[in-house]
Amino acid sequence: MKKTLLSIIFLFFIQLASAQCAMCKAVVESGRPEEAEGLNSGILYLMVFPYILVGALFFIIIRNKIAGKKKE
Repeated sequence: MKKTLLSIIFLFFIQLASAQCAMCKAVVESGRPEEAEGLNSGILYLMVFPYILVGALFFIIIRNKIAGKKKE
């Protein structure tokens, strides 16, 4: 019941969640494709690093667990 109610609440507020920051929205709406492309590249650049860090941490943990099992 809680999940259903929470889902309905999120559906009503989805328009608020899809907004960009004021500066990003102004750049995209200005109509200059070079700036919009640069904004998209910057977003992708910022998005990649958390995944790389989590992947590296996961790799280290798995490698240490495998090495620990081989010692036993």
